[in-house]
Amino acid sequence: MSPPPSSMPFDFHGYRVVVAGGSRGIGRSIALAFAQAGAAVSICAREQTALDDTRQAMAATGATAHAASCDLADGDAIATYIAQAAASLGGIDVLVNNASGYGFADTDEGWTAGFNVDLMAAVRASRHALPYLQASPRASIVHTSSIAGFHPSARGPAYAAVKAALNQYTTSQALSLATERIRVNAVAPGSIEFPDGLWDRRKTEAPELYRDTLARIPFGRFGQPEEIAHAVLFLASPWANWITGQTLCVDGGQLLTG
Repeated sequence: MSPPPSSMPFDFHGYRVVVAGGSRGIGRSIALAFAQAGAAVSICAREQTALDDTRQAMAATGATAHAASCDLADGDAIATYIAQAAASLGGIDVLVNNASGYGFADTDEGWTAGFNVDLMAAVRASRHALPYLQASPRASIVHTSSIAGFHPSARGPAYAAVKAALNQYTTSQALSLATERIRVNAVAPGSIEFPDGLWDRRKTEAPELYRDTLARIPFGRFGQPEEIAHAVLFLASPWANWITGQTLCVDGGQLLTG
């Protein structure tokens, strides 16, 4: 594995960034990376302890840090949170929709969890953030999708379907907001491992699945949350000013093997 960069390559001083689903794993890494790059950052999630811990870690970088509890399956709660975040930060330049309901099962509960959190939370947060983004000269939206949205999945049909819908929404939203000069992109992570995350748990709960998945990653390892964060910061940065409507796979070549 190549060593990480020795310093933050992006400068987000003056940016106001909202990360919906930003207390753990990929979301935490995204929020911390923006804070380390100089942005003022607001995060939301349901679990208060993780929220407080991540807010403190962001504040330790010297960044303005805001955190609020929010059930992202609840449309009214999203409206309240976006308004609070904008008030705390003084506006919104970047919206990152990172939450997942992890609805893998082909049941009503699985489909509902994915639809409400993976898809509709992104739709609703975007809708409520739009007036603030319209007032920003450097506005962008980044959704967290998955490589599961690019191929069929017998193990997680609901998850794959809603991520495919999110990819499609990214393109349609990008087209509709292009005249407003608001860029919209997505990242599609492969299998990412972090403490108490999905693949960390499967290492002991489903070791055969863990080994089989690892064997299908050409780079020979699971990804790290920070590697997804780096891609998100790129897509939100001026270096990506001519990029919109794209879903960027960040997966160590995992999608290449099917």
